[in-house]
Amino acid sequence: MKLEDFGYNKKIEKLKIQHNLLDFKIGRVISEHKERYIVKTEKGEFDTEIIGNLRYTANTREDFPAVGDWVAISEYDDNKALIHFVFPRKTIIKRQAIGKKGEQQVIATNIDFAFIVQAIDRDFNINRVERYLTICNASNVKSIIILNKIDLINDTTLTDLISKVQERVKQVPIIAISNKSKKGIERLKEHLVKGKTYCLLGSSGVGKSSLLNNLSEIQLMKTNTISASTNKGRHVTSHRELIVLENGGVIIDNPGIREVGIADSVGGLEKTFEKIVELSENCKFKDCTHTIEIGCAVISAVESEKVDKLFYENYLKMKREKEHFESTVAEKRQKDKNFGKMVKQFKNLKKSNKY
Repeated sequence: MKLEDFGYNKKIEKLKIQHNLLDFKIGRVISEHKERYIVKTEKGEFDTEIIGNLRYTANTREDFPAVGDWVAISEYDDNKALIHFVFPRKTIIKRQAIGKKGEQQVIATNIDFAFIVQAIDRDFNINRVERYLTICNASNVKSIIILNKIDLINDTTLTDLISKVQERVKQVPIIAISNKSKKGIERLKEHLVKGKTYCLLGSSGVGKSSLLNNLSEIQLMKTNTISASTNKGRHVTSHRELIVLENGGVIIDNPGIREVGIADSVGGLEKTFEKIVELSENCKFKDCTHTIEIGCAVISAVESEKVDKLFYENYLKMKREKEHFESTVAEKRQKDKNFGKMVKQFKNLKKSNKY
């Protein structure tokens, strides 16, 4: 298998030369296990870890390798190697880190397309679709919405469901499939391009692993059923993993994501809710929050039903999350800055023998 089969291109080759990495093997991180990484190269797969310099210069978890990254490695034993360099990322899909204020969790890197998978039989939620779209838009990753398990509903119900999604989500392809009957799978395969990287996003139990098996045409991933008692998906995929398909394309499978915390600061929210952004240009006040102001064009559009109320409410909720995250980051940076000043003062006092 050639590097080009899992996404290597002229840009990465140019970076390899620029950073004097000609003596290193180049590979791609296909899975991560507590700071140990499986890296796939032309010669096979290597169990790797990062060198000390990369570890000590990392400021946040985002500075460590992630699934999808291109890396330069040196072999030191049979199928064992060290990661010396992580190539700059083309794209990075991330969310708020759960339970860690002001930090972000990397979902996957160097993604070209995201498959946002939703099952129509359980907790289908357009609000959640908009959340996934926002974290993808923040990284300029193109999205495709996949409605799964359509064998459980009739064509009329499916048409109505697609219409509801299209009313709120504009200019994003929607593909309806059934992993059981294989309906729609061939249409989805038409979107797979050799060398491009795709990421599966969705909650547990929506059928991501079954979809991956259907796209690859072999049993790559374990699958499970929905819990009868809770009607919630059981976790089958326990870690992120990059898989090269025989029929073209590279797919990163992810564990089910129940919380999609917004940590966007580069325009993802504005792109997802473009209609509201356009309307806000006609608001009476430039700093309008679109909540209580007189002369707010957005509120007016909601009241006249030109804008879906749920669409508007989801925007406000995600906007608050984004602002809270950004204020938390600013607070964290200030604390780090103050701590740095304290350490510097301590060193100066120690040098002058005044401590």
